[in-house]
Amino acid sequence: MVEAVQQELTLEKVQQAVNAILQALGNPENNLQIEAWTAFQNGDYQTVKRFASTNLADSYCKSLGYLGGAFKLTPNTDTILAESARAAADFAKERTLRQLGNAIAKALN
Repeated sequence: MVEAVQQELTLEKVQQAVNAILQALGNPENNLQIEAWTAFQNGDYQTVKRFASTNLADSYCKSLGYLGGAFKLTPNTDTILAESARAAADFAKERTLRQLGNAIAKALN
C-alpha cells in the first residue's frame, strides 16, 4: 500500500509548477494564442477560460485556461496543474510534429 504524503500547497510552490508549464508551452504561435497569453499575463483568467472553451482544439489555450485556477489553492489545484501540464505537452508535441513535417517537406523538395 502506497501512502500519499500531504504537503501544504503554497502560492510559491504553485508558481514554480506554473513556471515549468509555461516554459513547456513556449511562445504563442498565432493571434488567438497571443490574446490568450496577454489575458493570462494580465490576470484576466476568465477571458483565458473563454478562449479555451471556444477553441477546443487549441492545446495552448487549454493549458492557459486551466492555469489561472491553480492560484486559488483549492483541493483541485493538483488536478488543475496536471491537466494544464497535459495540454502543454500536447501543444509541444503538435509543435514538434509541425516543425518536423516542415523540415521533411523542405528536405524532400
